[in-house]
Amino acid sequence: MKRLELAIESVILASRWLLVAFYLGLGAALATYALSFGKKLYEFVMSVFTLGDTDTILKMLGLIDAALVASLVVMVIISGYENFVSRFDEQDGEVHWLGTIDVGSLKVKVASTIVAISSIHLLQVFLNHASYTTDQLMWLTIMHLAFVISALMLAYIDRVMALAKGKKAEM
Repeated sequence: MKRLELAIESVILASRWLLVAFYLGLGAALATYALSFGKKLYEFVMSVFTLGDTDTILKMLGLIDAALVASLVVMVIISGYENFVSRFDEQDGEVHWLGTIDVGSLKVKVASTIVAISSIHLLQVFLNHASYTTDQLMWLTIMHLAFVISALMLAYIDRVMALAKGKKAEM
């Protein structure tokens, strides 16, 4: 019976390597998104002298938005691999920061990035408010506030958990 239990545990533990397919897929998606970013940047550079101030700001906000999304994907890939699959091998101190993002911190960072992306999108909407109805503006604002409240709640929960760990360690 003990051999069966050990075999099952080995299979379950080895199954974490299936996550690598997801992280590689996210890497491929990131490469594709980089091409999309390059296209947006090229179009922006080619039209920069014909755009008005508001359109220039909107285009730059779109580029910032893309950079935040890309950073979010990288954060998920690196932190997920490090937390669930395997530690990265040290290479002359180049990756010393990788192990500092735990699952709780990752959730807060992801939520913060989503709030930043939502903020940029909402700013784009408000700069182009004539294209939206009052109801659309209201719902977009409510959705943004939902993201903000969710991020604050995740940060609060992470803080409470950290304090609880600290008290448990003192005992």
